[in-house]
Amino acid sequence: MKTRRRGGAPDPGTPWDEIVPGLWMGGHHWVNAAGQRRPMLVGAEFDLVVSLFTAEGHGPGPGVPHRLVPVPDGPLDAGQLAGVQAAAREVAEAVGAGRAVLVRCRSGYNRSGLVVAQVLVELGLDSTEAVRRVRARRSPWALHNALFVEYLSVGLDTARLLVSLGPG
Repeated sequence: MKTRRRGGAPDPGTPWDEIVPGLWMGGHHWVNAAGQRRPMLVGAEFDLVVSLFTAEGHGPGPGVPHRLVPVPDGPLDAGQLAGVQAAAREVAEAVGAGRAVLVRCRSGYNRSGLVVAQVLVELGLDSTEAVRRVRARRSPWALHNALFVEYLSVGLDTARLLVSLGPG
């Protein structure tokens, strides 16, 4: 039995999932087959770890490049959207070079989904297919933050421009 988190989304049933070869998506906790919540501890399984949320003791291990991009699971400002874009470009380049990359957030659904979907856009998919692929490979709960799907639908450049204009 999977535990339910705030907002109704269950903890994922896997520590991380491969979305396309070399591109992995995960969170900081998962629930095993016995229904026990477990921390997801990253050692040296990946060549690069991008964290949109971080917690002490969850890795990655020594010597593994770790990029921290603090992003809330809510409305983003232009600077945060630019950070998402920069992280997605870095991950796309790493995956294109054959490196194994983990993109993670708290639960492994929304923030990591936003970056991973943008990576897929950078790699040539349209946003609709990118969102579909993330949900199919990670969880139907992935990208349940509708605002993040809207950002992807209009394109992050346009979203960044619109949020920089302020409320209108």
